[in-house]
Amino acid sequence: MTANHAVPVSSAQSLAWRNGEFIAADALCVPVGDAGFVLGATVTEQLRTFRGQLFLCQQHSDRLQHSLAVVGIQPAQELDEIVIAAAELATHNYGLHASLPQFAGDLGLVIFITPGNQPSQHEGRTSPPLVAIHTFPLAFALWAEAYRVGMSLRSVVAQQVPEACWPVQAKVRSRLHYFLADREADAAERGSRAVLCHGDGRVSETSTANIAIVKDGVISTPPSSDALRGVSLFYLRQLAESLGMLWQERSLQKKDLAKADEILLTSTPNCLLAATRYDGELIGTGHPGPVQKQLLAAWSQNVGVDIAAQAVAIASESLS
Repeated sequence: MTANHAVPVSSAQSLAWRNGEFIAADALCVPVGDAGFVLGATVTEQLRTFRGQLFLCQQHSDRLQHSLAVVGIQPAQELDEIVIAAAELATHNYGLHASLPQFAGDLGLVIFITPGNQPSQHEGRTSPPLVAIHTFPLAFALWAEAYRVGMSLRSVVAQQVPEACWPVQAKVRSRLHYFLADREADAAERGSRAVLCHGDGRVSETSTANIAIVKDGVISTPPSSDALRGVSLFYLRQLAESLGMLWQERSLQKKDLAKADEILLTSTPNCLLAATRYDGELIGTGHPGPVQKQLLAAWSQNVGVDIAAQAVAIASESLS
């Protein structure tokens, strides 16, 4: 790596990246007076690796650029520099983890950018934005079983943030409503995830995933006015259309979820899961359906990793 180091680090150390420099991973921190900490004003992207290589890097970069423009943060570093650093960091840290006998998985990688100093906590002084990148082993044990049995979803009182507060297409860390929604869902049904809706009833997303439904052979997803455009959902659409499946965008209501043949959940870490229960009722047969299985198999083939098998194997190893 050619960047200057903020602190002395060894090539045998796990690294992070902050404001143009590679540093020891455990040295990365957000100052308590940073606006990202004080106000939760943080733009972010999460990527994952397959066999150590970042997946859908360009699509995540494009969304990050859009979010930065919406929020009005202009980092000192060019976006290309940030993306190159992310790829170098993933390669370096994956190499370290891959040498460990208990590691046979992949990494998550997070890029986050804050406005910098909150002036009220720095005697009125501002600072350049804080740009940081870090990695972590994916927590496969959290979702490995869901490939077999699916997930449970619940309707909640908590709602999606109105467009007047911030655009749904900005991927940001200001997500207290997600925390409260999932707490409400878990209280109703242990381990379930909340479905966030808009005030007028339009289905948006869960706290961790985009939602699609399968009904009568057609896959339907909320349009960009209703939910964040998920990078994994974008990839799923490409897969579906390559397999001749019908895909459409339309606003969904809770009744559409309840009557769906299948509910699909896409997110970066686990790629594609099925929701097999909604508000306590079975979806379809109550098991992951044929569309989800076919699409997950195609995804696995494209990336050269059996996605479900990888998660199950590593989760089993972590419990042994």
